[in-house]
Amino acid sequence: MAPATQRPVRRTAVGGALPRALLPAILVWLPLAAVVGGALAALLARAPSLPLAELWQDAYIRQVVRFTLWQALLSTLLSLTLAIPVARALARRPRFPGRGLLLRLFGLPLVVPSIVAVFGVVAIYGHGGLFNRALSLLGAPPWQGLYGLPGILIAHVFFNLPLAVRMLLPLWAGVPGESWRLAAQLGMRSGALWRLIEWPLLRQALPGVATLIFLLCSSSFAVVLTLGGGPAASNLEVAVYQALRFEFEPGRAVALALLQMMLCGSLAWLLTRLAQPMALAASAARPYPRPDQAALGGRLWDALVLLLATLSVGLPLAAVAAAGLDGPLTAVLIDPLLWRSTLQSLAVALPAGLLALAGGLSLLLSSRRLRLRCHRPRWAEAVELSGSLVLVLPPLVLGTGLFLLLMPYADVFALGLTLVTLVNALMGLPFVIRVLSTPLRQVAEHHDRLCASLGISGWRRARLIEWPLLRRPIALALALAVTLALGDMGVIALFGSQHTMTLPYLLYQRLSSYQMEQAAVTALFLVALCLGLFLLIERGIGGRERAHA
Repeated sequence: MAPATQRPVRRTAVGGALPRALLPAILVWLPLAAVVGGALAALLARAPSLPLAELWQDAYIRQVVRFTLWQALLSTLLSLTLAIPVARALARRPRFPGRGLLLRLFGLPLVVPSIVAVFGVVAIYGHGGLFNRALSLLGAPPWQGLYGLPGILIAHVFFNLPLAVRMLLPLWAGVPGESWRLAAQLGMRSGALWRLIEWPLLRQALPGVATLIFLLCSSSFAVVLTLGGGPAASNLEVAVYQALRFEFEPGRAVALALLQMMLCGSLAWLLTRLAQPMALAASAARPYPRPDQAALGGRLWDALVLLLATLSVGLPLAAVAAAGLDGPLTAVLIDPLLWRSTLQSLAVALPAGLLALAGGLSLLLSSRRLRLRCHRPRWAEAVELSGSLVLVLPPLVLGTGLFLLLMPYADVFALGLTLVTLVNALMGLPFVIRVLSTPLRQVAEHHDRLCASLGISGWRRARLIEWPLLRRPIALALALAVTLALGDMGVIALFGSQHTMTLPYLLYQRLSSYQMEQAAVTALFLVALCLGLFLLIERGIGGRERAHA
């Protein structure tokens, strides 16, 4: 009789726990469904019947789709081709002067606004840039091909090379020390190590990393808008913006937005299929030096690779700093427009970051309870995935849907900052979930039973047990969400005006009107604001002690 009496009790407990576990996620799903569902409904309502065959006959749309895919493919191949030797060099040289600084440099493109990076690329490779000055010293003609596909590729590599390096580098840490010891005993050289140990591990991770970079490049907006150079080098994001903001053709904008959504949805589905977790052999976790560390050829090659990577990432940032310091600092800094744009940027970024953090924590709390208390791991994965589904709807496409939804009822441009805040909060959700998912689960796995046995729950558990352990990743997640919203150039380009102007939009206007000296100071100010705000949030909330990269 004992099993018969225990089984209904267990089912009742689990069944009663399910609503409580799902409640935080439901509080996020309701507004998420309202915003995303409303935007999608507005897009579909404006799409007449979507005759895809006729749509594909439009030469302009075919050109835009081809260029979107082509530049994303080339950007992905270039980024990965350069990132693999850089990540291998960093893994092969775990200790050298400046390694920590180099890793921090590779983290800067994530928080530097894309429009600022574009300015740095122009300062290096533009007509009067450092690259052309070097060519003139060698007696070669100046390079005039920045605007178009070459410039887009250079800017995308600037962003995605460090991202790929930071994603691939942890793979080497997962190689058991016994593998290196056995390789040393067998006398294996660098080529054999790559063929037998490193490449089989990388081959499992590369499809997921490549798909993510492809997705980011296919939905790139500020880079293509600024460096595209014309309709021949426009992607779907820029085409949607031009159709709605300049041509005011809602039908064409809707068609392009739906094409973009289908493309991103297919890529996101492919990402979930390809990015599978890798199982590594059990190891004693004892570090063992690689047998190819001392080879002179490898040391010279690694030094060259790391030097080139440092220059490719550091030169545009240094150019921004140099041009800004050489520009009219006083005139720009006393400009009321700069400070009004700063206040409006902060009014967007801070609420967007807090909303993203609150939404991400709510989804992760539901996921954690489903996984550990209700024993529903698939449900937990679905809850976490729901926060990343906004990647299927790029910011400009989501903004287009909201624009069409609200246009008959309100002054859309008067609501611009509110809509930009809302969209940026949704776009920050995937980053918050990615940063906090593993720490929240690990803290619960280590302390859940102890807290239950001691009767510690609710606010007491959050304050006494979880906050001291999670304050650092929470601070990192909030800092990322805030700085990403602060540097956003996608949605504000749709809703921006003289009355709703943020710093990235102000910088874009000054670049478009060839006010390069004022743009240089504005870019430097925006970078300083992003980095200062990032460090303030990370250290102010997470504490001064920071984990080593």
